[in-house]
Amino acid sequence: MNDQSPHILVVDDDREIRDLTARFLRKHGFRVADAANGREMDACLADGRFDLIVLDLMMPGEDGLSICRRLRADTAIPIIMLTALGEETDRIVGLEMGADDYLPKPFNPRELLARIKAVLRRGAADGSSPHRLAASGRALAFAGWTLDLARRELHDPDGALVALTAGEFDLLVALAERPQRVLNRDQLLDITRSRDAGPFDRSVDVQLSRLRRKIEQDPKNPELIKTVRGGGYVFAADVGVVGK
Repeated sequence: MNDQSPHILVVDDDREIRDLTARFLRKHGFRVADAANGREMDACLADGRFDLIVLDLMMPGEDGLSICRRLRADTAIPIIMLTALGEETDRIVGLEMGADDYLPKPFNPRELLARIKAVLRRGAADGSSPHRLAASGRALAFAGWTLDLARRELHDPDGALVALTAGEFDLLVALAERPQRVLNRDQLLDITRSRDAGPFDRSVDVQLSRLRRKIEQDPKNPELIKTVRGGGYVFAADVGVVGK
């Protein structure tokens, strides 16, 4: 297990279930944190980067459905919902709220492991990033440009649609969601889920060069995506989140 291992957050008010689940997932190579309720979950999310949340539906105080709805307003982190056996309505509502999968209690840890791996594979296959503000109706705005995360579209200051490849779009989102922060090539590969290449892969540089030609007034002297010598790249524009 290392810092590149998927990071899982287990949210359940039952300490025994949290502890058993965390030990089992760590045994199979995952990094794991746990929380007993929504408040502790929020603290974990503020402090760390997670690839998937295992979320219990029935909890005192703020329940899993409310938490799921709240998460989906701000993030696309995959969620696997744990539901009471036989509560089909709750499972359906959970999926409608944005959960990616569900598992009835009591559950076999091996089945949970299989579902976690399947959800993470789906996310990698469709190029999605769990750290995006990709909820329906959200967009990022910068320097007159609008980046529609739900429709995966970029509009210039005049409102015209700018064609981007999937890789260019993912790269722009990764940068725009982290303005004023220096990101090196390896970090961008990780964030955009493209790390199937070697450590000296230059695909980020190629995509970034194409991206600059599309959004910079002078690609040779960029104002939005700047190069930091020996460090990487920084998105220099002010970025806001807007409703659509």
